[in-house]
Parts: sequence; C-alpha cells; structure tokens
Amino acid sequence: MNDAPDPIEGLIHNLLKELGEDPGRDGLERTPARVARSMRFLTQGYDQDPVPILTNALFDVDYDEMVMVKDIDFYSLCEHHMIPFFGRAHIGYIPDGKVVGLSKLPRLVEMFARRLQVQERLTTQIAETILAVLKPKGVGVIIEASHLCMMMRGVERQNAFAVTSSMQGVFSTDSKTRAEFMDLIRHRRDSFV
Repeated sequence: MNDAPDPIEGLIHNLLKELGEDPGRDGLERTPARVARSMRFLTQGYDQDPVPILTNALFDVDYDEMVMVKDIDFYSLCEHHMIPFFGRAHIGYIPDGKVVGLSKLPRLVEMFARRLQVQERLTTQIAETILAVLKPKGVGVIIEASHLCMMMRGVERQNAFAVTSSMQGVFSTDSKTRAEFMDLIRHRRDSFV
C-alpha cells in the first residue's frame, strides 16, 4: 500500500495559501487530502475504456425498432473553470442486428462525464462510441445541462441551461426517425411503481 500523499494535496495546500487561508487551521487541515480524493473520483473516466463497457453486454437480436434510455442523470466538471455542470442525457438507437444491455448506456454516459468536459464533446463522444461499437442504423444523443460556471460567475443566470445533440445515421438523414426520438424525449411518464 502506497502511503505517499497524492500530488494534488500539495497543489491544494498551496492554493489555499494563495487564497489567503491558513491550510493548517482546524477546518482546512485535511481539506487537501479530501479534495485530492474527490478530484480522483470525479475524473476517474480517464482510467476507463468505453469499448468494453458496451462489448461486455452485446446481444444478437432481430429487433429493428428504436431503443431508448432517457433521463440519465450525470454530473461532470467543465474543463474551462473546473466547476460542475449536471443534467440529463437521452440516448436512442436503431439496432442493426445487435443491442446492448440497457444499463450499459448510463455507464457510458458516466464514464465520459467523469472527465474534464464540455457538453458538446460529451454528447458527441457518447454518440460516436455507440455508433462505432454497436454499428446501429443510427443513434441520437441529446443532453440538457445546467452549468454552475454560468450560474455562480460570469453571466450569473440561474435558469439558463444548455441543450446539445448528436444525430448519426438515420437520426440525421430521416426526419421521421428524428421526430420520433424527439417525441419520446418530450413524453414524461407518470410513476409506474
């Protein structure tokens, strides 16, 4: 077991001093270690490969209608300010002989979200990975997110949120497929439990 301190701890210790704080005071004494652990957790997506997430649960099927998982909650850190942004991802795809276990789509979202990100790239990475691994007829990804960097600083707008999309294959070329995807996202369910 390695007992050496995480290099991030020293950086946070120095940051606290630069901010005018006393890193040795009671409330801050263990803050550098806590922040280091937190940052390692929040960026653990760098240590993960998206392909095995999907290939470990691929199944051959004759199903060729839309598969959708929506309202996938996520949290990420904006790469510009390292301040959180959070929201929901909606993923749909039309299989071409293969489907993936439904739980793998939220795992894919989480893996890419656990990196320093911009929402636009997060959206595209999810769509392109599904397209490359499943080789579906098409895939659509929409992400809606609130950015604390817009809420806490800068423009300081509390109700603004961003929407990004990536439409691949038939989601891009067929307006009916795209419209069905959008309608399914808008549909809100009443609790069935």
